[in-house]
Amino acid sequence: MKELSGQPAQPLFPSRTGGPLSRDAIERRLAKHTATAAARCPTIRMKKITAHTLRHTAAMRLLHAGTDTSVIALWLGHEQADTTQIYLHADLALKEQALARTTPLHTKLGRYQPPDKLLAFREAL
Repeated sequence: MKELSGQPAQPLFPSRTGGPLSRDAIERRLAKHTATAAARCPTIRMKKITAHTLRHTAAMRLLHAGTDTSVIALWLGHEQADTTQIYLHADLALKEQALARTTPLHTKLGRYQPPDKLLAFREAL
């Protein structure tokens, strides 16, 4: 940011001409740096890392940190908060947190364990 004189309107990672990077340019740089990282961390090779997955991960991390979805929508640059819902799939951890907040007092917490009779019936199907 110091190299760019700290101008708010300028892109953080400008192209050679000073404008914003294209999607293709971002993907090429990401692929280059992912390959470099994979040389030290081989498990990265098995993962599909794209600008979209990084964006989705950032949105989910913000959501897990308790950030309001309208703030996440602004951060992602969405005009409508509804668009943000694409990134904010309610995963199992979030569902369990929501259920824990609605659990009646003096109730034992835990996952449902079906009785053996129900399991036997299911297996017989």
